[in-house]
Amino acid sequence: MTRLVIDPIVRVGGPLRVELEMSGASVGEAWLSGTMYRGLEHVVRGREAREAWLLAARACGACAGVHALASVRAVENAVGIVVPRNGRILRNLISASTLAQSHVAQFYLRQALDWADPSSAVQADAAATATYARSLSDWPNSSVAYFSDARDRVSALLASGPFAQAYAGHPAYRLPPELSLIVLAHYLEALDWLPTPVRLRTMLGGKSPHPQTYLVGGMALAPEWGGPASRQVGEHPWGAARHAIRPLSHDGLAEMQTLIRATAGFIDQVLLPDVAAVAAFHPEWQSLGGGSSHFLSFGEFPLDELPTPPLLMPAGRVMDRDFSTARPFDQSSVAETVAHSWYGTRVGDGELEHPSRTETRPSFSGPLLPYSTLEGAAKYSWVKAPRYADDPMEVGPLARQLVAYAAGVPAVQTALGNAVRQLNRGMDGLYSSIGRTLARAVEASLLADRMSGWLDELVANLASGDLALVDLVGADQSGWPREARGYGLAEAPGGAVGHWLTLRDGRIADYQIVSGSTWNASPRDQRNRPGACERALEGTPVVDPQRPLEILRTLHSFDLCPSCAVH
Repeated sequence: MTRLVIDPIVRVGGPLRVELEMSGASVGEAWLSGTMYRGLEHVVRGREAREAWLLAARACGACAGVHALASVRAVENAVGIVVPRNGRILRNLISASTLAQSHVAQFYLRQALDWADPSSAVQADAAATATYARSLSDWPNSSVAYFSDARDRVSALLASGPFAQAYAGHPAYRLPPELSLIVLAHYLEALDWLPTPVRLRTMLGGKSPHPQTYLVGGMALAPEWGGPASRQVGEHPWGAARHAIRPLSHDGLAEMQTLIRATAGFIDQVLLPDVAAVAAFHPEWQSLGGGSSHFLSFGEFPLDELPTPPLLMPAGRVMDRDFSTARPFDQSSVAETVAHSWYGTRVGDGELEHPSRTETRPSFSGPLLPYSTLEGAAKYSWVKAPRYADDPMEVGPLARQLVAYAAGVPAVQTALGNAVRQLNRGMDGLYSSIGRTLARAVEASLLADRMSGWLDELVANLASGDLALVDLVGADQSGWPREARGYGLAEAPGGAVGHWLTLRDGRIADYQIVSGSTWNASPRDQRNRPGACERALEGTPVVDPQRPLEILRTLHSFDLCPSCAVH
C-alpha cells in the first residue's frame, strides 16, 4: 500500500499532520497528529482561582471567550455560584457572536477553496453571475459591476496571492464558473463583514480575541451612570475611551441591535444560500466524510438562572445515528486515554481516566526528529483521546444540531428540516463532509436570530430596575470551602469544551481541559479505535495524490484547531 503524508495541513488553527494508508485510489486508514506541545494546564496551576480564566482562555485565539466561559463556570460550579440574569444574557451574546462569526469564517476563509476553483471563477461572465446570484437570494451586492470587480480581484490573487496556492483545475471541482465566482466574491466580502460580530463582542468583552469582562460570578460591565465630570487625580487618562459607546447605555444597546441585524443578514442571505448551492453540485459528498456514528453535545446557552438550567442547545448524545431520541449526558462519563499520545500516566497507557483525575505528563517517545513517517510508532500525537462511556464521539455543529433535533427543539427541527431538502439523501446526507458544513450554516442562522431576542431580554430586564451583573457575595473567597472540585462545560465553534479543576485555599491545584478538537482530532484509543476525523477520512477517494483536495474537504469540515486540541 502507498502511504501519503500531508504536513502541515493548511487552513487549520495550528500544526497538524495526517498520514494516509492508501488502498488503491481511496484512503484505507488515517492517522492524525497534533505536532506541537503547549502545556497550558501547567501554567494555570497555582494561580488565584478568580484569575485563572484569563490564562485558560489562551487555549485558543479563535474561541478564547468560550474557554474563558468554561473556566469561570468551573470555579462557579466548585463553590456554588449562580450568575445573575443580566450576566447570563451577556455571556450568551458573547458566545453566540463567537460561533456565528467563526462559522462564516470557517466556510469562506478555510473551506471555500476546497469547493470553488479560482481558475474557473475568472472565466465567469459577470452578467450571468449576477443573474445566478439573484436567483439564490436578495442580497443587495449582486450587481454586474460587483461581480466584475470581484472577478478582477480574484484574478489578481490567483496570479500572486493566497489563491495562487489553490489546486487550480483539479478534477474534483464541480461548480460552474459563475457559482465559483459567487463563492469567492463572498469570500472577499466576508473579510469586510467579519468585524461586524467582532465589534459586538468587543463592546461586551473589552477586546477580541480574549475578552476581559468575565468574572467568577458574572460579568464586569455596568449600566451607564455618567461618571465623574472630570478625571480624578491618579486616574488613568481617559483618551479615546472617554468617547467610546458604553455597551449598556441607550446608544450602546441600539448599536448592538444594529450589529446583530447585520450579522443575521449576511448569514441568511449569503452563507446559507452559498452552502446550499455548493451542496447541490456535490451529491457524492453527501456520502463521503461521515465517519462517526455517535454524536455528543455538552449543551450551551442557558435560558434561566436555575443551577441546572434548560439550554437552547441541549446536552445529550445521538448514538448509532438514531436521532429519534436524545440520549442523556453525564460529565462523569467523560474520560481520556493516552495510549497513542505522547504522554505518561499514573494508571497505564491502556486505561481511561476522568479529566478530574488525570495529569498532563508530556513524554515524547519518538520517532526521532526529523522523521518522514509515523509508521510503526505506537504513539504519534500530542492530542489525547477523549471518549464518552468508552465510545469515540464526534462533536461540533452537526452534533449540536442532531442532539437538539432529537431533543425536540422546535427551531432546530424546522431549520434543519428545511436545510436537508437541499440534500439528495435527506437527513442521512448530514452524515458527511457536506452535511457537517450545512449544519454549521444552519446553526449560525439560528444563533444570529436568537441573539436579537437575548438583547431584547437584556433591555427589558435593565428597564425593570434589575441592574445586577455579578454575584459579588458568591465571588468573595472568604465564603469558599478550603478545597473544592468543579467543572465548566461550554460549546466552542469546533465542539464540546470542558474544564475540570481542583481548588485548594482559593488557588488552582489541578486543571484539565478537553476541547472540541481534542474529541475530533483524537488519535486512536486504548482499543485502537480511530478518532472522528481519522474515521471520516476512511474511504475518501483521492484523484491526484500530489493535490489531495478531497482530504482537505473532510478535514476542513470539522473546523479543526490543533492548538486548542493540545492546549
